[in-house]
Amino acid sequence: MIQVTNVTKAFGPKKLFENVSVAFSPGRRYGLTGPNGAGKSTFLKILSGDEESDSGQVSRPKKLGVLRQDHFRFDELRIVDTVVMGNAILWSALQEKEKLLAAPEITEEMGVRLGELETTIAEEDGYSAESAASELLQGLGIPNEAHPEPLRTLAGGAKLRVLLAQALFGRPDALLLDEPTNHLDLDSIQWLTEFLRAYEGTLVVISHDRHFLNEICTHVADIDYETIITYTGGYDDMVMAKSQLRSRVEAENSEKTKKIAQLQEFVARFHAGTRASQVQSRIRQIDKLQLTDLRRSNIQRPYIRFEQKRPSGKLALSVEGLSKAYGKHRVLSDVSCTVTRGEKIAIIGRNGVGKTTFVRCLTGELERDAGKVTWGYEASVGVLAQDHRQGIPNGTTVDAWLHDVDPKADNETIRAQLGRMLFSGEEGKKPTDALSGGEAVRLLFAKLMLTKDNVLVLDEPTNHLDLESIVALGEAVSRYEGTILYVTHDRGLIDCATRVFALSPEGFLDFQGTYAELLEKHGEATARAR
Repeated sequence: MIQVTNVTKAFGPKKLFENVSVAFSPGRRYGLTGPNGAGKSTFLKILSGDEESDSGQVSRPKKLGVLRQDHFRFDELRIVDTVVMGNAILWSALQEKEKLLAAPEITEEMGVRLGELETTIAEEDGYSAESAASELLQGLGIPNEAHPEPLRTLAGGAKLRVLLAQALFGRPDALLLDEPTNHLDLDSIQWLTEFLRAYEGTLVVISHDRHFLNEICTHVADIDYETIITYTGGYDDMVMAKSQLRSRVEAENSEKTKKIAQLQEFVARFHAGTRASQVQSRIRQIDKLQLTDLRRSNIQRPYIRFEQKRPSGKLALSVEGLSKAYGKHRVLSDVSCTVTRGEKIAIIGRNGVGKTTFVRCLTGELERDAGKVTWGYEASVGVLAQDHRQGIPNGTTVDAWLHDVDPKADNETIRAQLGRMLFSGEEGKKPTDALSGGEAVRLLFAKLMLTKDNVLVLDEPTNHLDLESIVALGEAVSRYEGTILYVTHDRGLIDCATRVFALSPEGFLDFQGTYAELLEKHGEATARAR
């Protein structure tokens, strides 16, 4: 169990939470939710002991698995050893044993100590540690041949998978995971989902993947109103319960307000009369009718609505024989497809199969080796690249850049668009150099809402967004009447699609139907492998 007692944390004048007391029990899987800036990662660091609270106490089990983002720390270690380090007791025993065995002479005292270490290693399943670590790595998409190599040989996304395996290794009593699905493809997310559902310890996880939270969580601990409230069920259950609770309290406060007004009117009318006892009774009733304090929630949802100035022709896009290779590595081979107006197409596949290469070839950002890409009659294409900062210049402000995008837009229109994307008041004057990842994505949405293109090409649009923004994006995609192609690993967004392009080393699958229908027809393993 992890027990939190009267914990308070603030950064300067901004108070994240105050006198929070909450328990995370064994056998339960908690999603830690709240908007960007609410303090989720800070709270998780307090739970792990990586950061101190301003006041209060935290008790935690001895064996704690923590997903940390500092992969450079392990760059020179073998990948499999980096995973085994997740069991600190075992790793310490293995290191000490190796040191003792390297001594020129083994004393009697050293022999006794070696016996103790052997016992510890056996208790921690040390003799099967490498095979267990390899099994975790394989489940997360790290191939066998890479396991003996140094961690520095992997790209950043793959390194984070190794750190996730490190956190999961060694049967920890509690797991603290901050955005574990980042850089995971659908296949790895499904493997992780099944692993965590079978996990018997205490799990606390932060994720912006709504479907993932609904799949794994037995409870949700929501950071809001400067405290943490625990709800039973997944993310959708929490949203419903929270909404119902606030609506009920608001209704009760409304009834109390009406009752108080009636009582106050009676007191005012008869205060100086002969009905003194009744007046005093009413005053006591007023004192008892205390309104429930409804502090302002820090949850904000952007309003995203993509529109089109005018529709494109019926044929929105034609691709013929598209091929692309990087040296000897062929990514796309003879890809052909046609896209008609109004289709919503999710582009899926494992990391590294060429999803981003495909959309960059479509938009002309990347030169094709062969093939032809033809946009339809009057197609106006709006693009959101995977590197979200790529389309936003430095050296200007948020509102000035939107004015450059649409010089005909008046100040009121620009302010309205920025307000919908949560840039209120002076935030509209924020320098573009200082934008966070989430702010950059929301600003690009504001641009697309101004340009009103009839075709949208979005590459990983949910990166850096909080759950509220991802839900708003899904609603916008569903309502959009134009044509949209988007790369994503977010299951909720994939489910908005009416058609699926699935890329894999085996080729390009054009499935005329939803992702659920793809799974039903081809089987989950085959579909996810793509």
